[in-house]
Amino acid sequence: MIPFTVLTATAAPLIRDNIDTDAIIPSREMKSTGKTGLADGLFSAWRYLSPGGRDPDPAFVLNQPAYADARILLGGVNFGCGSSREHAVWALAEYGIRAVIAPSFAPIFAGNCTRNGIVPVVLPADAIAGIAAHGGAVTVDLPAQRVSLADGRAWPFDIGAEAKAMLLEGLDAIDLTFKHRADIAAFQAADRKARPWIYLGETKA
Repeated sequence: MIPFTVLTATAAPLIRDNIDTDAIIPSREMKSTGKTGLADGLFSAWRYLSPGGRDPDPAFVLNQPAYADARILLGGVNFGCGSSREHAVWALAEYGIRAVIAPSFAPIFAGNCTRNGIVPVVLPADAIAGIAAHGGAVTVDLPAQRVSLADGRAWPFDIGAEAKAMLLEGLDAIDLTFKHRADIAAFQAADRKARPWIYLGETKA
C-alpha cells in the first residue's frame, strides 16, 4: 500500500448525503474478486448516461474538466453507508482518490479506507461547503491532521492512532500484525512451555 503523508490536489464536490456503496460501485460492475478493473465502474449509475453504458454524463462532477485530476472527494453525511463491500474503496483507490472529506462515514467504509490507503477525513458540513466554494487545490496533511486551503483557512481533523499509523506507513491489517512478531513469538514460546500438549503434533524446525 502506498503511504499517505501530505497531499495537495483538486477536490471534487459530490456533496450528497447517504452515498452508499452500491452507488460508489454498483453490483453489476463487480465482475471479479480482485482489486483492479473497478475504476471504470466507479459511480457508473451517475457517471454515465445509461446503465451499463460508458458514455459520460457531462453533468456529473468527475466528468467535468475542472475535476479531471481530482484526488480528493468531498461528500455528505453518512458517506459509504449500505453494504460492507470493500470493492467500493478499491474502485475509489484505483480511480486515484486518496482522501474523502465528509461530515461522517459509515464505520465499515471508513475502516476499509484506512486499510486501502484512503484517508477518511471528518469535517463539519460548513467547512466542506467552504472548501467546495473555494474551488482551488486542497491540502490534506495527515501528520498534522489538518486540511488547508491556499488562502490560509485550515481545519483540524481527528483520526485514530492505529488508522493514522497504517496510512502513514502504508500498512494493511496483516502488516500491522507483523509489527508485533517479537511479541507473538515470545507468547508462543511461553505457551509451548506452559501447555506442551497443545504442540504435540508440531514439526520441530
